Amino acid sequence: MADELVNNAEQHRYELRIDGEVAGVVEYRFAGEGRIVLTHTEVDERYEGHGLGSRLARGALDDARAHGWQVVPRCPFIAEYIQHHPEYADLTKSKG
Repeated sequence: MADELVNNAEQHRYELRIDGEVAGVVEYRFAGEGRIVLTHTEVDERYEGHGLGSRLARGALDDARAHGWQVVPRCPFIAEYIQHHPEYADLTKSKG
């Protein structure tokens, strides 16, 4: 089972694809000033319980870090993920 995380900028979402099929998404919007708002995470029920939500969260947060974006976690799943993974807490702090 090959998986790949893709930023589908056209649809404003990160997609986790398994064998080419979208298994889960993290939706986002930009709020200007280098801020990305992560609004919703969803995993297809066929893939629930396999850690894909965490994989999506980690991938979205890693991409935000790589771009130097501040993260606004409006999605409860993402907010909880950050709470349990303090290495991402700095992404939610204002830079300035």
